[in-house]
Amino acid sequence: MLAFVPNIVQAQSGAVIAATQTTLEITNKVVAPDGFKRLAVIAGGTLPGPLLTTQKGGRFKVKVVNKLTERAMRKTTSVHWHGLFQKGTNWADGATFINQCPIASGHSFVYDFPTNEHTNTYWYHGHHEVQYCDGLRGPMVVYDKNDPHKSRYDVDNAGTVITLMDWYHMYAPVIGPQNHPDSTLINGKGRYAGGPAVALSVVNVEKGKRYRMRLASLACDANFKFSIDGHTSLEVIETDGESTKPMKADSIQIFAGQRYSFILHANQPINNYWIRALPNIGPAGFMGGVNSAILRYKGARNVDPTTTQTPSTLPLLEAQLAPLDHPAAPGIPQLGAADVNIRLEVGQNAQTGLFTMNGVTYVPPPVPVLLQIISGAQNAQDLLPAGSVYVLPRNKVVELTIVSLEAAAPHPFHLHGHAFSVVKGALDTVPNFKNPPRRDVYNAGGGGTTTVIRFVTDNAGPWMFHCHIEFHAVYGMSVIFAADTTSTELENPVPAGWSNLCPIYNALDPADH
Repeated sequence: MLAFVPNIVQAQSGAVIAATQTTLEITNKVVAPDGFKRLAVIAGGTLPGPLLTTQKGGRFKVKVVNKLTERAMRKTTSVHWHGLFQKGTNWADGATFINQCPIASGHSFVYDFPTNEHTNTYWYHGHHEVQYCDGLRGPMVVYDKNDPHKSRYDVDNAGTVITLMDWYHMYAPVIGPQNHPDSTLINGKGRYAGGPAVALSVVNVEKGKRYRMRLASLACDANFKFSIDGHTSLEVIETDGESTKPMKADSIQIFAGQRYSFILHANQPINNYWIRALPNIGPAGFMGGVNSAILRYKGARNVDPTTTQTPSTLPLLEAQLAPLDHPAAPGIPQLGAADVNIRLEVGQNAQTGLFTMNGVTYVPPPVPVLLQIISGAQNAQDLLPAGSVYVLPRNKVVELTIVSLEAAAPHPFHLHGHAFSVVKGALDTVPNFKNPPRRDVYNAGGGGTTTVIRFVTDNAGPWMFHCHIEFHAVYGMSVIFAADTTSTELENPVPAGWSNLCPIYNALDPADH
């Protein structure tokens, strides 16, 4: 169930913006998005969950009501609002045992936070173990009436949001890290190899118009090579909430958690065209409509396309995506010259299969890190989990050098609470401090590659940094950056409902966790 109640908030510009107060019920429901029936974890009654929107300067106020009953996929839950920095509302970031205790079944929690200066494309998902792999994921958009790219497109609405999901016929907790998705869902629909020819998603366009397509990877693991038959000039203008200088491509490789906006020119003959999202793992090819959806021009017949794919000659070069505003990386333009320099070596234990960061496998602490800080723990040696918390000083430039020592790649790393500048990607030979990509998820490669990113500790609180292949994150490929612990409590006042989460959770029978 999804309920909307009008709410009026004051924008930073002084203008009054109409926002939306939302109730989002998290339930177990039988779904068959690719023709295979299974019980799933569903937000708002749909898969993916409903699109949540507001305007720049507005806020989201979402009451999450937990009605889960299936223990095999966890009865407790939380929601992370991916890409939204939660400045001043660290308690609302949603990562369990970092920012909060899980929400118990039969209870609710209100996430209420401003968008501040955020605009563009985001998403939400469960952040409790691997729960979002079982369905709890959906898109978000913060619209901007003064979008700097507004003159480039005619249409930008709910119909131009395209979500990509890897989908599994087994419950995620029993799959483990060596998983293989059974199908690709585009806007919640897909087909699996050998399965029924169920209806595919349709994206409708009208010849002659320009569309801002918001492509969001809601994947749990897979990355996708995305393209649209007959449309070889996709003009990318946004990456992970950051407006970018326009760059044309005929295909886009998108990793778990990433988002892109691109301009689609509906300039082809009226027809149906295949939309393709080829995963790096899972079903191969496009036979029988797997890994596919349909771009349908107004006036075309209601049939599957017969178009063919042409080889990509202009793939998107992620390393060349330059921010539109303030493009330079923070700090002195020299490797190792930041205020704080940290080397993170990503490894894997050959015996257990667990991942490590600087030799430590992340294990969730018994008490959320935010609660530990509020209770007086300020230093790394006092914070749990031991060896996984890095305390960082306020308003300093941090340089992370991520070295992938094992081959279970790629690793799309996500930083909560910040965007970062990628001054040296895994495939780059020289650093770029002048105009590097700025985003919140980046593929750090694997098998001996090195990636260097920079960010500024201008957001007090504990923030998770992890591989967004969710199976990797829960198997240890995570750390916590606790920025400005001395100011965290003052700058992130917690609501009463937050303080009740842990006592309620701790009173549960472990089987109901």
